[in-house]
Amino acid sequence: MNQEKTAKAWTPTNPAFDPNEPMQVGGQAVLEGVMMRAKGMIATAVRRPDGKIVVKKEEFHSIAERYPLLRIPVIRGAVGLLEMMYIGIKTLNYSAEIALEDSSGSNTPSKEGQSVFSLIVALIVALALGVGIFFFIPLFIATLLFRIEQQPLLFNLVAGVIRIAILVAYLFSISLLKDIHRLFQYHGAEHKAVFTFEQNAPLEISSAMKFTRFHPRCGTSFVLLVMLVSILLFSLLDAAVLLGVGSLTLPIRLATHIPFIPVVGGISYELLKFSAKHSSSPLGRMLVAPGLWLQTITTKEPDETQMEVSLCAIKAALRLDEAPVAAYSSSVAVG
Repeated sequence: MNQEKTAKAWTPTNPAFDPNEPMQVGGQAVLEGVMMRAKGMIATAVRRPDGKIVVKKEEFHSIAERYPLLRIPVIRGAVGLLEMMYIGIKTLNYSAEIALEDSSGSNTPSKEGQSVFSLIVALIVALALGVGIFFFIPLFIATLLFRIEQQPLLFNLVAGVIRIAILVAYLFSISLLKDIHRLFQYHGAEHKAVFTFEQNAPLEISSAMKFTRFHPRCGTSFVLLVMLVSILLFSLLDAAVLLGVGSLTLPIRLATHIPFIPVVGGISYELLKFSAKHSSSPLGRMLVAPGLWLQTITTKEPDETQMEVSLCAIKAALRLDEAPVAAYSSSVAVG
């Protein structure tokens, strides 16, 4: 296998590797592949049924990069969450096209990807389902089964426990499915590749396989942080509403909680960023611990072929495939 021996050093024409301004690299597992996002670039590597790896690269600049006002703490997290959901749906759609394509390419759709309109519709549906399952149902159950509606902290604590229980049960159940197990293996491969880059280790299979599959900046950790933050924020919100209206009901809670979901996401993003940066401190370890535990479900140990796909994605996102030295094995087809 003809791969680079070490990660490429920083040069004036390769600002992504400036040691004085470390960049963050993140990703997402997709069907039979991995999407990686780096500064100004998104790359998705997917293994086709014939064994070859297809890599798609797209230049990308976030909304926050274009509009400085959206870089304000909390706001940037809320905006970034919606942006990454949109990218995630789009990338999953692309990976499905490649993963289901036969060796002759006869199953390739006549158009590339979904339209912007259909992606927006998919995003709205995903948000609606998320709100319904993880926000409405816990509030409904807590209201129906417990007589604690007028106790803001206790009510939201119970609703939060129900919310987390639904999440864990859902993730554990789908992890038993064969296809989801493979997706979680690619999730583990994505984390290992990111760790390899962050530790400045060679972007090679043998090196990457040694790293842990548990990463403090994982989307799984983010989701769990959202649920924990919502307990405190919604308790404070309910207390304020209770003072104003004198009584709390399910419709009132829905009307006040739902508009604050982006705020919960924004605060959770800031906490995730803080915990990843200070993961060695006592507070950082405390914030990271629940998410790392949940990753025992959402990540699985990848094999070397899956690790190869993840490394292809991160090299493409970092533009290492543009270097004279070959970055991939001969089985890779760059698209």
